[in-house]
Amino acid sequence: MRLSRFLSLICLAILLVSCGGTKEELGQTERSAEELFDLATNALQAKKYKEATSYYNEVERQHPYSDLATQAQIMSAYASYQNEDYDDAVIALNRFIELHPGNEKVDYAYYLKALCYYDQISDVRRDQELTELALNELNRLIAQFPQSEYSRDAALKRDLTFDHLAGKEMEIGRYYINRGHINAAINRFRAVIQNYQTTTHTAEALYRLVESYMILGVRTEARNIAGVLGHNYPGSEWYKKAYDLLDEQSRQELIENRGFLDKTVDSIFKPE
Repeated sequence: MRLSRFLSLICLAILLVSCGGTKEELGQTERSAEELFDLATNALQAKKYKEATSYYNEVERQHPYSDLATQAQIMSAYASYQNEDYDDAVIALNRFIELHPGNEKVDYAYYLKALCYYDQISDVRRDQELTELALNELNRLIAQFPQSEYSRDAALKRDLTFDHLAGKEMEIGRYYINRGHINAAINRFRAVIQNYQTTTHTAEALYRLVESYMILGVRTEARNIAGVLGHNYPGSEWYKKAYDLLDEQSRQELIENRGFLDKTVDSIFKPE
């Protein structure tokens, strides 16, 4: 019995020492804010992102009123972002924005939050909720901080996000055409032209409208949209394909009325 108790005490001692070592390793012993921040930065540079996050969090926990505590908050979010712990990063960034709305780095916090969503955007075949969230945050940054050094990159990413959303609409529209749901397809293609006119999908969306209206037998509408397509994208493969879809009479009318048709993309949405 004594031997058993002795061995149990030894095991308990080893366990306590081990736990103490882990605590020391994570920086949870009392240290100066500067020392903790340096440990965090070193871990970040070594790509030990979870360790860096722990050290940055310790700066705020141990020294909440120090000059480094605020900087540690956003650096903790950045370390989580680098580790692809996006949910943790967003939580930390929301907290930073709420606590420090006037901080000089708040524009970066909005930018990093947008990246947390943007970097998770998947292919167009999947749900686009994250794409919408990324777009919302990019728009927020551009609107609130137009002069920010991050707004230029945000604008570029916003264009790519628009392209992604347009691609999703195109995929759904093509799906509907293949299954004979022509009116549903038309709504999708019109949405691309109306909402994402600056994207790379506009020319195909116009062609798909020509295709859809020809299937429905609405030749005048198909001809008019083909004219818009040819005027705005004259060298496009989509215009050639649209022209080939038209019947002979519609092609002749397109040529004869070339100078009279409204060829602006917005003309598609004018009431008849």
